Amino acid sequence: MNMFTPLGAVQHWAKKEPNKLLLTFVSIEDDTFVEENRTAEQLLNNGLMLASALANVGLREGDRFALVMRNHPEFVEAMLASEILGTVFVPIDVRVQPERLAFMVLHTDCRGALVSEEGLGKIHALKAWPEPLEWAWVIDSDNDYCSTPYVASLNHIFQSIDKEKELPSPAKPRPLSDTMQMLFTSGTTGDPKAIQSNYHRFASVGALHTLLGLTPEDRPYTGLSLTHANAQLISLGYSLTLGLPLVISRTFTKSRLWDIVAHYGCTTFNLLGGMATALFSEPESPSERQHNVRFVLSAGMPAAMWEEFERRFNVKIFEFYGTAEGGMTFNPPGVGPVGSIGKPPAGIQCEILDRHDQPCAPFDIGEICFRNADGKADPVNYFKDPEASKKKTKGNWFRSGDCGYKDEEGWVYFSYRGGSAVRRNGEFIIVEDMMTALAKHPDINDVYVYGVALDSNSPGEKTVIAAIVLNEKRKLVIDDFLSKVSEVIGQGPHPDYFQVLAEIPKTASEKPVERFLVQHLNTGEGVIFSRRGDRVDSVRVNN
Repeated sequence: MNMFTPLGAVQHWAKKEPNKLLLTFVSIEDDTFVEENRTAEQLLNNGLMLASALANVGLREGDRFALVMRNHPEFVEAMLASEILGTVFVPIDVRVQPERLAFMVLHTDCRGALVSEEGLGKIHALKAWPEPLEWAWVIDSDNDYCSTPYVASLNHIFQSIDKEKELPSPAKPRPLSDTMQMLFTSGTTGDPKAIQSNYHRFASVGALHTLLGLTPEDRPYTGLSLTHANAQLISLGYSLTLGLPLVISRTFTKSRLWDIVAHYGCTTFNLLGGMATALFSEPESPSERQHNVRFVLSAGMPAAMWEEFERRFNVKIFEFYGTAEGGMTFNPPGVGPVGSIGKPPAGIQCEILDRHDQPCAPFDIGEICFRNADGKADPVNYFKDPEASKKKTKGNWFRSGDCGYKDEEGWVYFSYRGGSAVRRNGEFIIVEDMMTALAKHPDINDVYVYGVALDSNSPGEKTVIAAIVLNEKRKLVIDDFLSKVSEVIGQGPHPDYFQVLAEIPKTASEKPVERFLVQHLNTGEGVIFSRRGDRVDSVRVNN
């Protein structure tokens, strides 16, 4: 089994097939596919150029720099440059709020940043330059930033390099135990933690292609951000390892996903739960079945949607579970039961533990935990947070923080994120089922259901909120809207309130950010109305 670091994989293919196409970055503009391609040789040469530029500004082994951009070739080239120098890169989702960006830069002591114009705008939105940043290089602009301290065009930086004298000779790949990046957790409920993720994590996930059933003939696609573990460790990891020509959207577009995978002949792509619901809410079209996709690698496919999703889009679901820090389960198509996140791979133990750290009986809900076959858990290292690091692997179990259960045959099922279960009037509400039903509503373009505690709720109970985005051509008529809600949900549980927004705030992994939705409830942003049709100015949430 090949265990490649990013540099090791690109060097391998550059030597074996230098003109081998590895990456295609695509966006659709006015129905035209706009793309940038990178061969193995181009990636390696550009990585060397960037390594030289970083060395010239004094970056040395162990130093950190940020990547604040959507999906661009420069992101991957920066990964290679960082490995050549032995530095550590810090991916930051460009959609993050400026204050959160400043926190991430300050927390990880980044000396500089590679940014897109969009990312530079986030930095300029701050009241003061976020020290310790000494520089910011803009990847997608040739502007002259002489009047702006600290800022320069990357193209201009490259033009100043003497290629005959300054390019470093290709370095050996870093030891697998070295820190590759600081990968932030999603931070949906508070400040995110920076995971010190090593090269072994990248290489081991990239080596899972055999388990996934991928072959050299496959062509993967992802619309997820490379700042997230799913796109970077899984899609990019196994593509570089196998030398597969990976197609990457600049940003996820549910309305054009099937057009993209059909145009490039893609055979598999990754989805997270919220993305599946968004795709399902799209109007049916012939293009959604005119493709070569063999299977969708899904994390969080709602059980109520699973089989209908397969039938509608003519695909198979390969369900899996994993976190950026560790732990994995797999449910290949036709192997495990619908709704299960699977079983762990060989060499990994998965157990459902109760609050006393005892294994739960079948169907009893507890925390999903992992450890190696030798009874030990791989260490988790959060930067500047030893207490959280130690807690994550307490008792030699990797503790996911997520809750689930096993059936009598050992298949694992995900129930809810720790602390996010929704209990109303003594009954647990399965929000995934509600989202699946609402996604069929003809007026809804995107939906996310969550629970909040109001003053009127009993202790431990929550009010159910459905955040929705309407189709562009639909005008909100509340009575008509609620009538269709009754049709699609039927006798099942209904939301207590609907929260109509222009868009649902999401993380790099397309995960809705509840704390922002709660803020919008408190401020009355958008349109809020009850299941009876009464409009309200705001919904005051217990803090």
